[in-house]
Amino acid sequence: MPRTAPFWKTRRLDEMTREEWESLCDGCGRCCLHKLRYEDTGALSFTNVACRLLDLDSCRCSDYARRRRRVPDCVSLTPKVLAEIDWLPPSCAYRRLAEGRDLAWWHPLVSGDPETVHRAGVSVQGRAVSERQAGALECHIVAWPGRVPRARPVQPDAKSTTEELPP
Repeated sequence: MPRTAPFWKTRRLDEMTREEWESLCDGCGRCCLHKLRYEDTGALSFTNVACRLLDLDSCRCSDYARRRRRVPDCVSLTPKVLAEIDWLPPSCAYRRLAEGRDLAWWHPLVSGDPETVHRAGVSVQGRAVSERQAGALECHIVAWPGRVPRARPVQPDAKSTTEELPP
């Protein structure tokens, strides 16, 4: 019997149900890190400073339902907003799909395990500090949230087939 293709391969982002859309979040927490935009150049710098609502262990928002009330500049991702922003990390499922790429091997929808994103080293787990303890953002500029993950062999002997790994 033929297998049905997963929803992210058969529907555009703007055709997904709310449940499907929400399930695309891999729980990495990278989008919840503060970013600095330089007014004079427009350049973007990532920091390792997380929003105060981000649970640094689970890498999930501790008050997702009320996040916009508690953090007014929190961005609610939608297909329209996605087309207008340039700061989502290259590992982000929303960005990957918008760019015509597939979900990474460590994504929970692919692996079947929500911990894979952490074990693969893609999440902010163990790498971020809360904004309540950080101090000046300029002291926390890091490159890893905006890096394209390295490649690794799918199988130990397969040198030509690669999958993405975190930086």
